[in-house]
Amino acid sequence: MLSGLTVAVIGGDARQLEIIRKLSQQHAKVFLVGFDQLDHGFIGAEKLKMSELPFEQVDSMILPVSGATDEGVVATVFSNEQVLLEATYLERTPAHCTLYSGISNTYLDNLAKQVNRKLVKLFERDDIAIYNSIPTVEGIIMMAIQQTDYTIHGSRVAVLGLGRTGLTIARTFRALGADVKVGAADTAHLARAFEMGLDPFSMDRLKEEVTDVDIIINTIPSLVLDSSVIVSMTPKTLILDIASRPGGTDFDFAQKHGVKALLAPGLPGIVAPKTAGQIIAKVLSGLLCELAEEKRGMES
Repeated sequence: MLSGLTVAVIGGDARQLEIIRKLSQQHAKVFLVGFDQLDHGFIGAEKLKMSELPFEQVDSMILPVSGATDEGVVATVFSNEQVLLEATYLERTPAHCTLYSGISNTYLDNLAKQVNRKLVKLFERDDIAIYNSIPTVEGIIMMAIQQTDYTIHGSRVAVLGLGRTGLTIARTFRALGADVKVGAADTAHLARAFEMGLDPFSMDRLKEEVTDVDIIINTIPSLVLDSSVIVSMTPKTLILDIASRPGGTDFDFAQKHGVKALLAPGLPGIVAPKTAGQIIAKVLSGLLCELAEEKRGMES
């Protein structure tokens, strides 16, 4: 239970609603910022503007999956008002106040250091990444079906990166009957791909390996599909890039070369926001229970 814990949920999309619901069920005191247009009410949750938050009482601040922009703006779909995360606000919080965000950037990292507050990047956790790979691959399958005129079964698919998400993607497309090859830089990942019955190749051979594929699914958050690689593809190749913005594809060159390339980060929040929110809420609940225990220990 989260009795005695005060949590501020700052902005976000439909996924945050599952988090708010979980916090309310566990009897946390919840403040909502950036939800003024939300019709649904939650027991124990109070809507406020950022400037109205009683920061001195806030034990934890939960940001959206996207965190904040490089200017400190927090995205919200339930408000037209700009929500800005500033150091002057965070400096007023208790020293134990913990920030939770899906991902981070230079602004958030520097802000946390400046005010000496702990920042937890949820999407760096193996459990959330693996759970999220399930709705992610469902979204990719949906896009692949919508953007092609042939079946996944029998198609030639290249998955770039065999991390927590890439592994689920490769396994699922193989189960659907696709001929799947996997590109990776880590030799352990190449060995795992071989063990799974996939066709592994080193990223050093990327140019040669993409000449005959129908669909390329990139999970690597760096520019791997640049002009020198794209020029080796045929116009029928479809690129689905799910890496964090700006992705790992030269989209401008792909368009000029006649290759359809789509950037699709955050698929869980698009295709299954309820499930994606429940995944985050489950993990957050455990982390906040630990924080609540620490707070009770400090007060005793």
